[in-house]
Amino acid sequence: MLPKQRLLPISLTALLLASLSVLHAVEIHVSVTGNDTNPGTAAAAVRTIQHAADLAHPGDTITAHAGVYRERINPPRGGESETKRITYQAASGEKVTITGSEPVKGWVKVQDDVWKVVIPNTFFGSFNPYSDVIHGAWFTSKGRDHHTGAVYLNGEWLTEAAKLDDVLKLAGATPFWFGAVADENTTIWAQFKGVNPNEQLVEINVRQTVFYPDKPGRNFIAVRGFILENGAPNWAPPTAEQKAIVGPHWSKGWVIENNIIRHSPCSGLSLGKYGDESDDKQGSAAGYNRVIALVLKNGWNRDTIGHHIIRNNEIYACEQAGIVGSMGCAFSIIEKNNIHDIHVRRLFSGAEQAGLKFHGAVDTVIRDNYFHHCNTGIHLDWMTQGTQVVGNLFHDNGGRSSSPDGKVGFFESGSSQDIFLEVNHGPMVVANNILLSSRSVFNASHGTLFAHNLMRQVTPTRERWLERKTPYHRPHSTELAGEYDNRGGDDRFLNNLFVSGASLAYFDGLAKLPVMMEGNVFTKGTVVSKYEKEPVIAENFDPQITLEAKNDGIYLSFEADRKWAEASRRLVSGSILGNAVASDLPYENPDGSPVKITDDYLGKARNVENPFPGPFEIANDGRQTFKVWPK
Repeated sequence: MLPKQRLLPISLTALLLASLSVLHAVEIHVSVTGNDTNPGTAAAAVRTIQHAADLAHPGDTITAHAGVYRERINPPRGGESETKRITYQAASGEKVTITGSEPVKGWVKVQDDVWKVVIPNTFFGSFNPYSDVIHGAWFTSKGRDHHTGAVYLNGEWLTEAAKLDDVLKLAGATPFWFGAVADENTTIWAQFKGVNPNEQLVEINVRQTVFYPDKPGRNFIAVRGFILENGAPNWAPPTAEQKAIVGPHWSKGWVIENNIIRHSPCSGLSLGKYGDESDDKQGSAAGYNRVIALVLKNGWNRDTIGHHIIRNNEIYACEQAGIVGSMGCAFSIIEKNNIHDIHVRRLFSGAEQAGLKFHGAVDTVIRDNYFHHCNTGIHLDWMTQGTQVVGNLFHDNGGRSSSPDGKVGFFESGSSQDIFLEVNHGPMVVANNILLSSRSVFNASHGTLFAHNLMRQVTPTRERWLERKTPYHRPHSTELAGEYDNRGGDDRFLNNLFVSGASLAYFDGLAKLPVMMEGNVFTKGTVVSKYEKEPVIAENFDPQITLEAKNDGIYLSFEADRKWAEASRRLVSGSILGNAVASDLPYENPDGSPVKITDDYLGKARNVENPFPGPFEIANDGRQTFKVWPK
């Protein structure tokens, strides 16, 4: 131990260094009228965000002013801590777009609505998205090529045709484009219905990503307030590098908030894996297990990876995932995002499409988000342990069916789900959610607590997955503790409100592990499991659920019956839940405290002596109306 008389000068030195660090933090201004030879002051801004990035050091802020920035941002360094980030932000109240596209003129009319343009390949540099074929593990092309290129007319993207003949026709409701790359030139044909493209804003993709480091480990960066659009990332499987329009590329502590992220042929935002020799191109459970082992060896742990905050973003028009992540999403918070219109074209298929698709979301909290018009709202696959899905709104996942009168048509038919849980062992929490697509949950996992949800159909695990062994972890850690197969059961359904054809009867024949069911209410047309303890069966009660879009948000209305409160219910807390069977772990929050559901969907305190079933604490009979988005 140092002598006491030496402690004072060392402490003073530390304080002095900290003060100097704060004093030297600067704000670098960027403007479309600036010049990269300028110093970056408010009066003499630089021209490109990338040049500002090259100048910035931990603690600095880069403020971009109104305009369109046609560049890819590759941060050369990150911050040092949560309090000493490098921050990239749009100036307050100003519209700032960073785009992966470039405008093109010189279109020549071919016939009717069809035009073409010939572009030298040198225009694209080292990356030409019109020769970049979408491919990868768990990707299905449906018998044709798909490219990462796109064509935009006044901000709206056209659809890639399978062949040129499909473009050489009168434009229909869905305008098409088609591209062909030769040795020296790229030719693009496109349908521009009733307009001359040379008199409009027509853009094409030229950059693969928009805000994405070229190397991992650029930690503690904030990205806020931008429109990030028109990237050309390829397919993002969990076994390879997962690129997107924006993402931290296997780093720690990013904050991505208050952005609009749109127009990706694959993914919009990635919290995913880096690329290396562990990349598996075939797509198999054995291949992913090999990848996990190598990623752990290369430093996947609580101290180095994840801990991101993804907040208040609108993410849409992405054909694979709004947010994707394999292991890099661990220990993160995903909150208050509006994620919609994901994988709606259905030109290709695969196993990685969802509003949010995560593998290895250890201790990740997904709360207060809005998922709608995605093929699947949330897909949590492998190693979903300590994960919480709470207070989210889901509807119309599986198709777009909103009606002109503002009513949200959530009773669509077909294969769709709000939440897909695949080969996980728990403990996981799904609580206080509004789940109104035709299938609320596809449950191919076990060890999940479902509490205080408004739910429709729950579909069981598939028998063919029972023998597949997948990993589980030590508590609040990425360290593997073992593997377990995927038999059904070991789920807890407490204090939920089931509506519109919901059934838990599948547990009666498929549950291989114990189940816990109590405090639930089953309304008209629903089916109770034999495992249910003293259910409230309101077989003639129709809750008459409606969702309505108004100018200030989404409103939920339904009928409720205070008689449901006459049945005694326990407060949902770790003390009554026991441990998940496979991991033998209790239901805890990421900080290690026991799970206790003391608030409802809107943050109102629950009656701890006898909480009301479903996502809301309700005091009166009759029609209930709540503004459910934004909260």
